[in-house]
Amino acid sequence: MSTPYQDAGRTGQKRRTFEALVAAAREAVAAGEAPTLDHVAAAAGVARSTAYRYFPSQRELLAAAHPETARESLLPADAPEEPAARLDAVVLEFARLIVGTEAQQRTMLRLSLEREPVDASLPLRQGRAIAWIEEALLPLRKRLTDAEVRSLALAIRSAIGIEALVWLTDIGGLTREQAVASMRWSAQALLQQALAGGPPSGS
Repeated sequence: MSTPYQDAGRTGQKRRTFEALVAAAREAVAAGEAPTLDHVAAAAGVARSTAYRYFPSQRELLAAAHPETARESLLPADAPEEPAARLDAVVLEFARLIVGTEAQQRTMLRLSLEREPVDASLPLRQGRAIAWIEEALLPLRKRLTDAEVRSLALAIRSAIGIEALVWLTDIGGLTREQAVASMRWSAQALLQQALAGGPPSGS
């Protein structure tokens, strides 16, 4: 991710400044905070006016600080063709990403659930994982319609991610490893149900 200001002139220095701001924002998010531009600029040793050239608002700052920002696909380079194997690879990688950045993910979840959220375009509210799941399910388009694949992807997403991790560990009392195993099992169960009896109604 880059900004228009970052892409013009002295790109090397601007890249370093951008990275310093993002690093400071991620550190604050990991500590459970919703960092402001002023806070991040001070922490990164960057002038406030300069920080606003990179991030006009807190929305852009939080989007850049989100761990998932740079990921376009969760499939491995040698992705399998079989839908179940593709889905498991994506769910496992997604779970690893969530567990590995759990503190940041919990903060983003809290922000997205606030009565008056910071912004509706926070990464967690954009459904980015849906596209990753749909990519895993791509071979199913020979058997299911686009709407049915979308419906299945939504059902799978509801069973995985930071929301599921919080419930399974905080409420269910599972370890992280057990929670990941549960998410993988749920994803496969939903896939098999869709193949046997169709995706959730409403598609």
